[in-house]
Amino acid sequence: MATRGTKVERRSVSEQPHELSYEGKKTGTSAKAVEAAKKEAGSNRRSEVEKELKNKK
Repeated sequence: MATRGTKVERRSVSEQPHELSYEGKKTGTSAKAVEAAKKEAGSNRRSEVEKELKNKK
């Protein structure tokens, strides 16, 4: 059983709509705001995206 892929997936926010909406609900923002934060952060790492969203509020 491969476990490496699941650890990587938990640390990143993908471009899939369900991922963006989940992160938006988690942080109290919209999916479009999450997508913009990903671009501004220059990364898809969950911690960096959440930090960028926190700075926006």
